[in-house]
Amino acid sequence: MYTRRTFLTSTALAAATTFIVGCSRSSNDADGGGTAAAAASSTSARAIGKRRVGRSDISISPLVLGGNVFGWTADRERSFEILDRFVEAGFETIDTADVYSGWIPGNRGGESETILGEWMASRRNRDSIVLITKLGGEMDGHKGLSAANVQRAAEASLKRLQTDYIDIYFSHFPDDDTPHEETLAAYQKLIDAGKVRIIGASNFDANQVRAALDASAANGLPRYEILQPRYNLYDRDGFDGPLRDLALAEELGVITYSSLASGFLTGKYRSEADLDQSPRGRGVARYLDERGMRILSALDEVAARHGAEPADVALAWVIVREGVTAPIASARNVEQLDTLVRAPTLASALTAEDIQLLDQASAA
Repeated sequence: MYTRRTFLTSTALAAATTFIVGCSRSSNDADGGGTAAAAASSTSARAIGKRRVGRSDISISPLVLGGNVFGWTADRERSFEILDRFVEAGFETIDTADVYSGWIPGNRGGESETILGEWMASRRNRDSIVLITKLGGEMDGHKGLSAANVQRAAEASLKRLQTDYIDIYFSHFPDDDTPHEETLAAYQKLIDAGKVRIIGASNFDANQVRAALDASAANGLPRYEILQPRYNLYDRDGFDGPLRDLALAEELGVITYSSLASGFLTGKYRSEADLDQSPRGRGVARYLDERGMRILSALDEVAARHGAEPADVALAWVIVREGVTAPIASARNVEQLDTLVRAPTLASALTAEDIQLLDQASAA
């Protein structure tokens, strides 16, 4: 259980946390991996500092590891390797959901949480991890944000994760059939019981977030402190505009998913022939248009200037966007991860010219 004493301790720590600061990047950072890459990234992660999540006492590094691949494109052993390397690099925040990875034949959901729980138990590092999970998708014949399902889903996730508290618990999808007041009251019980620290809203539009915040204020219930929209150089309209304006006005944290557009922004998919390179490839087809190619060209140009990879640049662009706390990014192996963890350092090295080029290329 997350006790009041722990909350007070973490509040003091959060007060001492710094926001992102300037950090130079050497050309040697592009060498691709291994222990040296992890050590360099760890130094960079500590130098960059953390960002506060909304008005809460939680602060996170400006890169979140996506757990959607655990039990899908990364088996248990590979997932453990990725998780080990991520924390070795100086990062701490991991995102999953109860439904991951139920879309795979033979899976039922909960695979990602189970792997993550086993890893934390084996490493005995739960208290050093900022753990994010979600509920609301269809799981074991249940879905939505009713009070009963919030309670059921939370207990099931806690069991799979082998923990007694969740740091950030997201409503994965809006539920038009359940009043916000009912959902927030259910979260209040979990918070009072020490099972959840703060709550967030994923895939909500600005009107839905506004309604939830109003319900919270009117009824003295916990508010959503953080949002999780789809956002990347190609998919910008889900956050740029009213949702970002609301997040800024209400001091909400924002962690973005699909930050690499299902892998398209890594540059590995440039034609239909490339789509069979991974199980995720078919989800990239919609990006293979003129605008997508224009974005890849800009990524290539900026990457060449900094001795970086396109994926580094794409994540760095998200990191420096106004209103964003951190992007979520996943990796199928440690080689991919060793590239991704360099993005926060690169973010502080991007020039105004770099950002202008990327903005123009990605303009609809």
